[in-house]
Amino acid sequence: MKILIIEDELGLQRSIAQYLMSEGNLCSIASTYAKALERLGTYEYDCILLDLNLPDGEGLQLLSYLKKMNRKEGVIIISARNSIDDKIEGLSLGADDYLIKPFHLSELNARIVAVVRRKSANGERHIEFNEIRIDLDAKEVLINSKVVYMTKKEFDLLLYFISNKGKVITKSAAVEHIWGDDADMADSFDFIYTHIKNIKKKLTDAGSKDYFQSVYGIGYKFSAL
Repeated sequence: MKILIIEDELGLQRSIAQYLMSEGNLCSIASTYAKALERLGTYEYDCILLDLNLPDGEGLQLLSYLKKMNRKEGVIIISARNSIDDKIEGLSLGADDYLIKPFHLSELNARIVAVVRRKSANGERHIEFNEIRIDLDAKEVLINSKVVYMTKKEFDLLLYFISNKGKVITKSAAVEHIWGDDADMADSFDFIYTHIKNIKKKLTDAGSKDYFQSVYGIGYKFSAL
């Protein structure tokens, strides 16, 4: 998953990022309101961790911005503010969860997984597309009940395409999803073709149909049509 951590307390920011990355996630950080706006204006994320007290702005204003822009990321407020009014306002503005500091990092991770699951799979622990079944807990891909080994990037990329089935995904969006903010450092996006080629081969070798469609000059679409 790709997670944006908006937190100005550098020690906590670092601890959260290190823990979540050890769990296999991509993490971006923003210590200020201005930097958070810059990140949100450039990239999309699976989940946003949002502190309410920022040195140059109010976290609730960022929630209003996300709602206005019709962004789909899951949002978890992480705050020392334990007021019921803050909780109600944050949740009414579109936050998916509210976690009071201090908290255990394992609990934060569990809440992130739950929020992203609700967003991407309507709360289900599995995603199915015809003969393809993705187990979100075990991070496994199964074709007709047979496990197909995928690397982490292949798994994330397949999940991304299935979650956006029928939509055209540009190469740059695919690169950004599996490489995070460092996507800007890529000299070319040709390696996405290699990843998709490998995924297609693994799926078809296991008995699946090929659902990846090339969209000339743009990217790819995952569709049964």
